Amino acid sequence: MRSVGPPAPLTHAPLPVALLLPGQGAQQEGMARGLYGNEPSFTEAVDEVFELLGTEGDRIRDDWAADRPTVPLDHVSRAQPLLFTVDYALGRMLFDWGIRPAVLLGHSAGEAAAAALAGVFSLPDAVRLLAERVELIGQAPPGGMLAVAATPDEVAPHLREGVVVGAVNSPAQLLLAGPEPALSETAGAVRAAGFTCVRAKATVGFHSPSLARVCARQVPSFAAVRRNPPAIPLLSAYTATELTTAQAADPWFWAMQPAEPVLFGPALDQLLTDGPYQLVETGPGQSLSALARRHRGVTSGGSRVLGLLTARPCGPERDRWTVLKAAEQLAAGGQFADPDTLSRLRVRLSGDDRSRFEARA
Repeated sequence: MRSVGPPAPLTHAPLPVALLLPGQGAQQEGMARGLYGNEPSFTEAVDEVFELLGTEGDRIRDDWAADRPTVPLDHVSRAQPLLFTVDYALGRMLFDWGIRPAVLLGHSAGEAAAAALAGVFSLPDAVRLLAERVELIGQAPPGGMLAVAATPDEVAPHLREGVVVGAVNSPAQLLLAGPEPALSETAGAVRAAGFTCVRAKATVGFHSPSLARVCARQVPSFAAVRRNPPAIPLLSAYTATELTTAQAADPWFWAMQPAEPVLFGPALDQLLTDGPYQLVETGPGQSLSALARRHRGVTSGGSRVLGLLTARPCGPERDRWTVLKAAEQLAAGGQFADPDTLSRLRVRLSGDDRSRFEARA
């Protein structure tokens, strides 16, 4: 493994950047911990969110830092705040590097982070609404999500009462969602029909009607805060179209998102139809990068895909190394207006780790 050298002179204009922000299911133990304390803008943003969460923020920070969290990270009280925090902080880090995205696209909870980055909500309001949402979702009936390699029509005969298609990630990659025991019964029926399926990392039926009642209770809270038109174009995964001024102002649109289906696949289709773009997955893992790399807009050689973190947690040193490699690719693509940005990042992120990783290559 070698470091990319100085960027070669560009022969074409840099691709516009689109940030992909992952949501529920992307959480990992130790995600992005290697950046904390090493990347100032990332660290500052994380501290802001945890401080706004108060004493619960301290407990979430402790579980994020722990090898054995007191509360499992798949629990809604950990997954949702930490996904928001990491997505938002990575976005702020890219802004600090001088990256000016042309569009933001979030998946599930990633849309809340995108809305904060785009200025639809102030950070204090976004965090307060997040904390309330977590408390309300904690009152939802037990359930979960099921990843299935099939089309909506193929799974339709096997859905049990209350189980729906909660996310369309690509034409034949779905997430089913709903309460228990109906979800487990659906899983059995889907497997019996010959389809591959695995449980996703969720403890309630996100993006299903089982959350509708608790989500509706948050409408007054969304109505009470300032809602702005996005300062950065935001492609909504709930409509597969660009967020309008009217939608940005609609408290029902935001409050009901955890109960509504995610249309990430159609939204990605729309994005790459307007492309090409440099896609940057701005969150833990590479689940959205994997979907994008199989898209015809990327396989045709137009758009490019880059993940900031590894697909699986590999430790703090590897976090820094992976982010540095991403920065080098962005520099090679002409994304940095300031040519000294990459040099500064090498000093902050490489240190002694660089020689160790190069020695392993």
